[in-house]
Amino acid sequence: MPGEVVAVTGSSGSGKSSLLHCLAGVLAPAAGSVSFEGREYGALGDEELSALRRERFGYVFQHGELLPELTVEENASLPLRLAGQRKGPAHRAATPVLERLGMGELVGRRVSQLSGGQVQRVAVARALVHEPAVVFADEPTGALDSVNAAAVLDEFLTLARDRGTAVLLVTHDKGVASHADRRYVMCDGRISLGRGVPSPATGEATARSAS
Repeated sequence: MPGEVVAVTGSSGSGKSSLLHCLAGVLAPAAGSVSFEGREYGALGDEELSALRRERFGYVFQHGELLPELTVEENASLPLRLAGQRKGPAHRAATPVLERLGMGELVGRRVSQLSGGQVQRVAVARALVHEPAVVFADEPTGALDSVNAAAVLDEFLTLARDRGTAVLLVTHDKGVASHADRRYVMCDGRISLGRGVPSPATGEATARSAS
């Protein structure tokens, strides 16, 4: 739901990343369907699905996936540039996000000059800069120390509480998961109920994943 933070936990290989990719429209599910705002992904053309991902979603890949030929500032502002915003305004919009994540002094650096943790923080900034409706984050704090992990988590929580963004986190970190409104556990391609998840007796649907 808008403004809700949901965490998915589980052991490596349980299907967490695959689930996230399907929900974000990166992968097509082998069975079943995925919809967002009443639009089923399978009914969308390639351009429509690309526009949905570009305009409404933010995605933090597990290993950053930045463009090495671009600077920190250019990577972070990329969603705005792809949406047609000019370079100057796009970079100015990215600056405060990068500063909150401790990357304000490194805006001119290229990816090859960054540590793994710095790459991940730029990836987070890129996912948040256009204030998407949904943020999908795959182990967003996995490469970070406790201080920077807290800064990243605070960005997600602020976006959810203040902007109404829905945040879906895949994480191994129980501390990160503890901040979620709901938690699911994934095992062998299936989702089980977790903390804050309504039981079927309430009449609300619970999530299931096809194996």
